[in-house]
Amino acid sequence: MNRALIDIEQVQNFIKEHADRVIILDASIDKVGQKLDNNNLELIPNSHFFDIENAFSDKTINLPHTMVDASTFENEARKLGINEDSIILLYDRWGVYSSPRAWWMFKYMGFDQVYVINGGLPAWKSADLPTVDSYAAVEQTGNFIAKPNSEWIIKIDELKELVGEADVHITDARSAGRFSGAAPEPRPGLKSGHIPGSKNIPFDQVLDGAYFRSNEQIAPLYADKSFSSGQNIFTCGSGITASILALGAYELGYPHIRVYDGSWSEWGSDPDTIVDQNI
Repeated sequence: MNRALIDIEQVQNFIKEHADRVIILDASIDKVGQKLDNNNLELIPNSHFFDIENAFSDKTINLPHTMVDASTFENEARKLGINEDSIILLYDRWGVYSSPRAWWMFKYMGFDQVYVINGGLPAWKSADLPTVDSYAAVEQTGNFIAKPNSEWIIKIDELKELVGEADVHITDARSAGRFSGAAPEPRPGLKSGHIPGSKNIPFDQVLDGAYFRSNEQIAPLYADKSFSSGQNIFTCGSGITASILALGAYELGYPHIRVYDGSWSEWGSDPDTIVDQNI
């Protein structure tokens, strides 16, 4: 498959045909200003928890959701029973929100058999499929091997050098107000505005409620922002919703997709970065 988004029918086919290889991961995190109900869990059966906030975030860096090093990722993935030949099905309890971040993390770590369930838990429930209230126990440690591919990620020092280059296309997933600087940042102490030369696709524009929109619906949004040549770099507030746009670009077949891991939490707090407030 050259697609990363799969529907519930495809999920069921994966489970039926590759039951011994399928790993189902709940990659849910809280949204800014909205919290999940963790006291009354509803989960897809046989799920494990992919803990973006803790196990898979670098706690030595004072930025949210920063990517962990390869060794840490490898060890934590093995704890989830993930093997080199596993098929990973990702979802989140919102629908599509943080599961694309987990997808991007696996792609960056060199793992290809990873998919995002379009609609997540709401789609599963809409199909009248059963849920459970606890995570499954991991039966045995996996043999996953991390193979980081820097083509999937960009960090601030490299990005500073690339800003303004003709073949570098930066797209910001934050709201139009935050992008322009008219709306305040939810995290204190950050500058307002955006990376010079970047363009804006608020992440909710590629979604229809809990679901990712079709390629036909999202293609016009990307038409003058992502290109078949050069680098397509996606940013947001903390690297979560940038991954939603990265997934959309992947679905549309755009090459050279990279996520700016530090995103505005880093760019907006660095005294040496340039900020633009022009649309």
